[in-house]
Amino acid sequence: MIHPQKIEIIPVPGIPLIKEGDDIGGILIESLKNHHISLQDSDVIVIAETIISKAEGNIVDLREIEPSRKALQLSEKTGKDPRLCELIHREAVDIVRVGNGPIIAETKHGNICASCGIDHSNVSGDKDHVVLLPDDPDKSAREIRKKILKSTGKDVTVIINDTQGRPLRAGAVGTAIGLSGLIPIWVRAGEKDLYGYVLEASPIAIADEMASAASLLHGQADEGIPIVILRGVRYVRGEGSAADLLRAREKDLFR
Repeated sequence: MIHPQKIEIIPVPGIPLIKEGDDIGGILIESLKNHHISLQDSDVIVIAETIISKAEGNIVDLREIEPSRKALQLSEKTGKDPRLCELIHREAVDIVRVGNGPIIAETKHGNICASCGIDHSNVSGDKDHVVLLPDDPDKSAREIRKKILKSTGKDVTVIINDTQGRPLRAGAVGTAIGLSGLIPIWVRAGEKDLYGYVLEASPIAIADEMASAASLLHGQADEGIPIVILRGVRYVRGEGSAADLLRAREKDLFR
């Protein structure tokens, strides 16, 4: 039997409002120094995707968007801003479902989520600016991880976290859309349960579980904690991809 573990969720305070061109890794390292927080090998750094997108310049001014005919039709059906509907069409590789309000779309990264992950919150304080998902969240995670290793000598894991809904469940939870330093699916086949039964499958989306845990501190309003450290979590080290968390289309029972 494995001894009970202690897991810590540690906020990184002092992260400023991020603007285009900011160095997220450098800002993180400086905040850790200023608040006397030391990293440990195997710590998991979970970063809200909004600040990654803002630093990378993925902000769109809707006043510069001209809605197409398709966007106007989508707007009439859903009640959403036609400019936003146009942006969703541009960002999506597939519109999966359209309801009286929600637009569920597949992003270029393969995620199935509302409005293609486009968000108004924590951007600029007005309704004309929205933030898109990062262009390559895995790459962003790798670069931040390398910077941390070079600066501190600590081999950590980095997860980029987005809040998304789930089929057949109300509410949204943290989801790993980018990562570096772990295998995101922990397959526990071959291990034994409390009664000695040998597990045959039991794949655990450990990266998503860690993203959700960090979301308890990230918040969705004015918490101002976009970076969180998880310490003491058991996971498999390695260089996986957030794409490993996506269910293959032929196995998708909801589309």
